[in-house]
Amino acid sequence: MSICSIWCRPWSRLSERENIEIPDAPPADVLAFLMREHDLKQSDLRTEFGTQSVVSEVLRGKRNITAAQAKALGNRFAVSPAAFL
Repeated sequence: MSICSIWCRPWSRLSERENIEIPDAPPADVLAFLMREHDLKQSDLRTEFGTQSVVSEVLRGKRNITAAQAKALGNRFAVSPAAFL
């Protein structure tokens, strides 16, 4: 099962939070997918990461997402922080 098969449902149709199992995928791939789905640029995630360059390093696999960043991303995208760890 791909991430897209889980996340491509229109967000507006979700009337309540659902418990969805996220397949094993690298955290950077999960982040990149959610950024595409929400039409976000790296600079849009400065609040969660501090700088655009940190976002870039995470997406290129040069840096891991910290627990604090995972929590902030979980809040932003309404998903479990575990998706980013």
